[in-house]
Amino acid sequence: MTSQELRAKFLKFFEKNDHKIIPSASLVPSEEEQLEGKEKVLFTSAGMQPLIPYLIGQKEPPSKRLANVQKCLRTDDIEKVGDAVHHTFFEMLGNWSIGDYWKEEAIRLSFEFLTQELGIPIEKLAISVFAGDEDAPKDEESAQIWKSLGISEKRIFYFGKNHNWWPTGEKSGLCGPDTEMFYWIGGGKPEGKPNEDSRWVEIWNDVFMQFNRKEDGTLEDLPQKNVDTGMGLERILAVLNGKESDYETDLFLPIIKVAEEQLLIKFKYGEDKRVDRAFKIIADHIKAVVFLINEDIEPSNKDRGYILRRLIRRTLTQNHLWGDINSSISLLVNSVIEIYKNKYSDLARNTQHIKDVIKQEEIGANKAVNAAMTVWRKWVEEEHRGGFGSQPFGTATFGSGGYLPPVSAEKMFDLYQSYGLHPEIMEEITQGQFDRTGFDKLFFEHQKRSRAGLIQKFAGGLAGHSETEIKYHTATHLLHQALRDVLGPEVFQKGSNITAERLRFDFSYPEKLTDEQIKKVEDLVNQKIAEDLEVTSEVMSKEEALKSGALGFFNEKYGDKVKVYTIGSPSTFRPRSGLASSKSPFSREICGGPHVERTGVIGKIQIIKEEAVSSGIRRIRAEIVLR
Repeated sequence: MTSQELRAKFLKFFEKNDHKIIPSASLVPSEEEQLEGKEKVLFTSAGMQPLIPYLIGQKEPPSKRLANVQKCLRTDDIEKVGDAVHHTFFEMLGNWSIGDYWKEEAIRLSFEFLTQELGIPIEKLAISVFAGDEDAPKDEESAQIWKSLGISEKRIFYFGKNHNWWPTGEKSGLCGPDTEMFYWIGGGKPEGKPNEDSRWVEIWNDVFMQFNRKEDGTLEDLPQKNVDTGMGLERILAVLNGKESDYETDLFLPIIKVAEEQLLIKFKYGEDKRVDRAFKIIADHIKAVVFLINEDIEPSNKDRGYILRRLIRRTLTQNHLWGDINSSISLLVNSVIEIYKNKYSDLARNTQHIKDVIKQEEIGANKAVNAAMTVWRKWVEEEHRGGFGSQPFGTATFGSGGYLPPVSAEKMFDLYQSYGLHPEIMEEITQGQFDRTGFDKLFFEHQKRSRAGLIQKFAGGLAGHSETEIKYHTATHLLHQALRDVLGPEVFQKGSNITAERLRFDFSYPEKLTDEQIKKVEDLVNQKIAEDLEVTSEVMSKEEALKSGALGFFNEKYGDKVKVYTIGSPSTFRPRSGLASSKSPFSREICGGPHVERTGVIGKIQIIKEEAVSSGIRRIRAEIVLR
């Protein structure tokens, strides 16, 4: 079965069972797709994430039954990429009940799709359900439903919260038991337990959002019970085709084939386990890189741009180790787009841009590697007079005895931080003679410090406080009010993200904007910039702010006092609905800032893209073209 056939079969089955098929949301989640009180996430990492507003009752869903194929990206297990099943970019097949059906129908639908649509023999399935504890009851209901469908009692296993509870380890918020489905990939008669025998492969998970965990740790029943399911496309495709590795399917092999030919790697796939791992990392990471650049993310040293840069450089690392260091990994882009062009048509339109970003990053990365090597060689010359000799990169020896000097964790981490030199390159160069354990410890501490700063960075969608970012931040206020003036007062901001290169603005609106509407919005924003309006701020109570007509967003938990920014004269302000008179200020919003003092310093704004994010949510990307 091909990946295209599997996607189509899944969606057709659930459409036949009265589910509305919705498109994949962006890899970049909007503000409303973040769970309140949780650490902000950089990427859509699960199929359910774009549905959070529906699942928590914040928004009315387009249907109480939904299904889709959602593109996702995770980097939590990035060091495991290269085995059979771990990926950064992947797709999730999912179906949802938003306060509609419950356990019996959810399990029945899963069973029918697996056994009837995919033809999986019932004897090759095993099931796990929640074992119960002092916190929540044993999920006998799910077990009995599985038995009624023909699953043997011997193939139903009861596990604790570490296996059959979502989300694992969370201290508050939505939660509930889940039931997982496993497929036997071993030969002969199935045996053992899914949590003990790796020949049992998890292929699907049905989550029953049944409770809310309060701040004191106790559980309360939810007024609206939801079902959230997830099946990894890559894993189930491998299983159905009898492959032990996800990388041996049509989602990866075409990329590996091009890597063999274009990167001039010294081995063919399947000839050397070390090089096979490199092929897998390259195929996985280049997919993630293509999709991230397609989302208008560019390499940088922070947040999403940092993840993109890291993925590009990890791909380059494998090419440096096993291929021709003069070949560009951009040669793999077409093979990725060929795999996904029928599902994500926008990729083909952005092919050249994606290649250009990769090539530009390669120039900087290669300079960094050369600079790091120069520093390292100097260390060696100072500490070991024997020197390098003339051996090529990756095979250097030292002195007459061929001794490779050890590299301390601190020096290695300094090279990593300063130049991005990946430890795998250093391992190859030094033949393992450096303190990798010490390096990993330093790297882990660095990650913790970085994550601690993310929540503050994401406040208000503003990643930094440079002069350009402050201009963009003020421009979002102009853009918001221009959209309300052109499209109507039902438009509200749903999220924003600002970098030094562009602004991204999410807003509520049910349909695609016309070219005429986009031009009207852009012209109105630039008119207000040209008028050089004053930007002022006042501190007042939340009640006073809202009464005065200031807009507030996202059900934020404001303090007793809030800051209100007004663009135009505040003394004549009155709440706006549609176009206001010229005497009224242009906009007024509750906001944390910072902002410019007058709009004239912003420069001219150009809207470069308008697109759907999810049902009822649109996204605009804009740039300052004159500064």
